[in-house]
Amino acid sequence: MGVVERRGEQVAAKHQARNRRHHHQTSQGGVEQHERIHAQGIGVSFLTARGKHRIKTPQLLVGFRVGGPHTILSSSPPGIAYHWRPISRTVFPERLPEDDKLPAIDVLICTADPYKEPTWEVMNTVLSAMALDYPPEKLNVYLSDDGGSSITLLGMRAVSKFARRWLPFCKRHAIKTICPDAYFSCPEEDYGDLEFLAEKQKIQEKYELFREEILQARAKGGNVDKPTSNYKDHGSVVEVIQENDNDANGDHIYKMPSLVYVSREKRPSHPHHFKAGALNVLLRVSGVMSNSPYILVLDCDMYCNDPTSAKQAMCFHLDPNIYPSLAFVQFPQRFRNISNNDIYDSMIRSVFWISWYGLDGLSGPVVSGTNFYMKREALYNYSIHKGVDLIELKNYFGTSNELLKSLRVDYRPSIDSRDSSSTLLQEAKVLASCAYENNSKWGEEASFRYHSLLEDYFTGFKLHCQGWKSVYLNPTRPQFLGISPANLNDLLIQTSRWCCGLVEVTMSRFCPIIYGPLKMSFLQSMGYAELAFFPFYCFPLWCFATVPQLCLLNGISLYPEVSNSFFIIFIFIFLSALLKHLYNVLASGGSVGIWRNEQRIWMIKSVTSFLYGTFDAFMEKLGLTEASFLPTNKVEDDEQVKRYQMGVFDFRTSTVFLAPLVIIIVLNMAAFACGVYRMMFTGDWGKMLLQVLLSFYILIMNYAVFEGMLVRKDRGRIPPSVTLLSTIILVVFLSLGYVILNMY
Repeated sequence: MGVVERRGEQVAAKHQARNRRHHHQTSQGGVEQHERIHAQGIGVSFLTARGKHRIKTPQLLVGFRVGGPHTILSSSPPGIAYHWRPISRTVFPERLPEDDKLPAIDVLICTADPYKEPTWEVMNTVLSAMALDYPPEKLNVYLSDDGGSSITLLGMRAVSKFARRWLPFCKRHAIKTICPDAYFSCPEEDYGDLEFLAEKQKIQEKYELFREEILQARAKGGNVDKPTSNYKDHGSVVEVIQENDNDANGDHIYKMPSLVYVSREKRPSHPHHFKAGALNVLLRVSGVMSNSPYILVLDCDMYCNDPTSAKQAMCFHLDPNIYPSLAFVQFPQRFRNISNNDIYDSMIRSVFWISWYGLDGLSGPVVSGTNFYMKREALYNYSIHKGVDLIELKNYFGTSNELLKSLRVDYRPSIDSRDSSSTLLQEAKVLASCAYENNSKWGEEASFRYHSLLEDYFTGFKLHCQGWKSVYLNPTRPQFLGISPANLNDLLIQTSRWCCGLVEVTMSRFCPIIYGPLKMSFLQSMGYAELAFFPFYCFPLWCFATVPQLCLLNGISLYPEVSNSFFIIFIFIFLSALLKHLYNVLASGGSVGIWRNEQRIWMIKSVTSFLYGTFDAFMEKLGLTEASFLPTNKVEDDEQVKRYQMGVFDFRTSTVFLAPLVIIIVLNMAAFACGVYRMMFTGDWGKMLLQVLLSFYILIMNYAVFEGMLVRKDRGRIPPSVTLLSTIILVVFLSLGYVILNMY
């Protein structure tokens, strides 16, 4: 209902102009009817329209790819799916119905550790969600506190007070940056109104008091009664911080969204399923307290940067052409701390600027963990019909009668914060208990799925297998902004967790390459398969970085000689791979520097986090280890941030991550030196040239690792002890190999 899939800017302009010309010709449902232009693959509706994405893909090259991660992936059979029919979309929120006709939205926010995820940032995310440009009586914000922290509870109470000033201020002056910390840190251009400036000064003073209250509570360890005594062993806590009421402010009365704090029960004897378990608790609790038909899921650090995201999403959810089968609207993850150099590829450019556009042209993008507006019905995956068996319902959703009532379309509960012992709150606490899901379908068929550490990927996969669709919207102004890892340690830990979750799905009966084609289109299943098998690129990368080098050290020629006609073919394949990746980077707005950084960080992650994540999944499959979920550290270290902004790697991470990097660099240094010697003094330059060039390429692309080993003296360098240990391991390995070769 307000969107355009476009084929280049000219096509988009033509169809937007046609929409304006025929704006008065609408049907009874408020949706303009247009004929579909099948020749161009463009469909247009009153609120939504779509067309092919403007990034064109060159003809695919056939051959063995030895360079450029994105070329390898995009030219492989699964990766082709991303380039089959990429599209982009534009919305027209002004064509939505009146506010009183819009559906309600529940905002679900999860936090787990107040020290890795600072309470201050979490509360700014909560405030930004409350300030969305949406009818406040239809907006309900829920925060899941898996840490059971008294500081988080205090922060929620402080948010309730400050919101009564912040929200009216944003509404009156149409503030676009609705996160107070971002607004006051980088204020929008003041328009000179003295009354506005005076009010802004007062709000900023209140904000500083609000901020100081939370920071002091953090310094003291919290100054309210702790809702839990042990974050791993405690009962459930549900508290309505602020009900959906009116607030008098000056001559106006402003309605306030409801605000609910939830800390689910945790017991050592019960699995809690990490983020997916927390989201499912919020799904149940919100179902009996507000039961909004749509939910917005946000990471605790991902604040709303623009107030219009809800209405933009509703353009799709209310479009009669697509809403019956539409499960969710996905916005990209954008980050406020990305440097111009982006040495860690924190932008995740290949996903949000290429892959998701391609999947949108099939059945829609993957659930991306945060920034998506989901239809509650899609998660429940159950339709209530006349004569349904009550026992069947309880086997599916659990034993709560109140939750079963919420499955009815006409069920509209009311949140009452004045009676903490009310039946509704008591029922919500039962729904937040760790034993509630026993003997039910929660985590299997209903709600967010538990089968993988990467609950977002697996949930999206199951939804698409059930016939649901999704759409991807990437407006010019970022709708949400978060914090990306600004150091190597956090990046590799996060990537290891993602890879472990992907491999868990790959090794299960839900493997996309087998299970997918039976449930969805072939291309869609290939898109999921490419993601699922992505961690396995660690194995060819290890071969790429070691086998030619070991052969070079032993005088074994692995590639064609210079005089051989196949030499040109190998050079062509290698260069075409690099150039295709470079083309994709430049076409999506990147630079040569971004291309180099992506090449380097892909190599680093492949030989470290991809490998360890894959092994973790195998160990779990064999029952040798249990799944673990380490939240990404959101605390910004000034020294690390400074290095990141300067484009300098911070190597303060585990030896487990550093040792493979150092071993590979030392091996390639030795191989390059040996190869040059052989070329100069033994006359083998024709045989060894390709292997020497390969080692040179790896050393040049990973000069930052070499620099961290031997050049830098600051705290962020690779410790000399790690360099020495890695060199000893390599020498021992090479010595054993030499002995074994001589034996035969």
